[in-house]
Amino acid sequence: MRTAQQWFDDYAVSHQNETNQLIHYICVPLIFFSVIGLFMSIPTTLLENTFELYNPLLENWAAVFGIVSLIFYIRLGFWYFVQMLFFLLLAIIGNYWLGNNVNLLYASIIIFVVAWIGQFYGHKVEGKKPSFIKDLQFLLIGPLWVLQKIGKKK
Repeated sequence: MRTAQQWFDDYAVSHQNETNQLIHYICVPLIFFSVIGLFMSIPTTLLENTFELYNPLLENWAAVFGIVSLIFYIRLGFWYFVQMLFFLLLAIIGNYWLGNNVNLLYASIIIFVVAWIGQFYGHKVEGKKPSFIKDLQFLLIGPLWVLQKIGKKK
């Protein structure tokens, strides 16, 4: 398995342009947030029927996605895991709030589509293809890369 730094170095190759980076600082967290919202929009009865028991950990599909993704992050390092756990919890809390005020499914779809349009525009400016075309695991690296870049700017 590659190290976190190897992932970041590979990801950075197609993220050198400042405009593209700025777009990523906004759009990558929005995509992550919207994916959590999309998972939270799936009825929980599907989980209860699938596992034939009630488990509060499996309250919704976002928790399942979170557990699977956190396994990826813990393999990169404990502090990466902690950062992404915090980010995941913020996304879940934010989506609960959003879902209490608007239709979560529709809001998540709109955020997802608009943020991906931004991403593809950023890569057009950059002149390079998105990293996930080479390896889908970059979809999990993107949010962590953004956190690392923002953390270094302080």
